[in-house]
Amino acid sequence: MFVLKKIIAAFLMPVPIGLFLLLLALVFLLKNSYKKAKIFLFLSFLWFALISNQTISNMIISPLENAHQSLKDTPKDIEYILVLGNGHKTNENFAITSELNTTAINRLIEGIRHYKNLKNNESNAKLIVSGYSFDDPNSHAQMQKRLAISLGVSEADIITLDTPKDTKEEAIESKKIVDGKKLILVTTASHMKRASMLFKKEGLDIIESPTNHKYFTSTYPSSYFSGTNIKKVELAFHEYLGLLYSYLRGEI
Repeated sequence: MFVLKKIIAAFLMPVPIGLFLLLLALVFLLKNSYKKAKIFLFLSFLWFALISNQTISNMIISPLENAHQSLKDTPKDIEYILVLGNGHKTNENFAITSELNTTAINRLIEGIRHYKNLKNNESNAKLIVSGYSFDDPNSHAQMQKRLAISLGVSEADIITLDTPKDTKEEAIESKKIVDGKKLILVTTASHMKRASMLFKKEGLDIIESPTNHKYFTSTYPSSYFSGTNIKKVELAFHEYLGLLYSYLRGEI
C-alpha cells in the first residue's frame, strides 16, 4: 500500500500532468486532429506558465504554510523535540551535509535550535530524529543523528525512530516515547498542517514549529517564472493529496 500510494501520487504531480497534456497534443497531431492538438498544446503551455509563475505558486502554497505560525521562542519545560524525517543518500565520499537533503538539514537545525535553547535553561531535553532507510544502507534517523552530533548535540540526548515510513507512523512511534508529555514538532511549513492533524488524532500534545518556508516574493526578473515556483506547487500538491488521502482513511 505504501509503495502504491507513492507511485499514484508521483503521477499526480504538476510536471507529469503537464507532460500528459503534451502527450495528448502529440497523439492528436500524429492523428492529424489538428484542432484537438492545438487545444492540448495550448492547455499544456498554459499549465506550465501558471505553475512556474511566482504569484500563482505562492497562492497555492500559502494556505498550507500559514496554517501555523513559526515558533520563534522556545517554550520552557519541554522534554522532547521531534524532527520529522525527509530524505538522504549515503555517499562515503561526501560530507554528512551533502548526504542529507536541504529540507532534512533545515528541519534538523530548527530542532537543534530548540534543543540548545532548552539546554541553556538546564532542561533535560531529548531530540528525536525519525525516518527509515528505503533503499539506503542507513536509516534517515541515523543520518540525522550523525549530523546532530557533529553540530554539538550530545549522543545521549538523541532518540532515533528508524522504522517509520510516513508521518502517521511517526506519530504512532512518538506516542510510545513521550508518554503524554508536550512535544515540539518540527517539520516543513507546508507539511505542518497535515502533520499536526495526524499527531493530534493520535492524542499527542504538540507545539508546532514549522520551518523551511517556501513562500516568497521577489522583483528579481528570474523569479517571475522559474523551476523554483514549480517546486513550490509540487510540494503543495503533495500535501493536498496527502490531506485528502488521510481524510478518506479517517486518519485526520
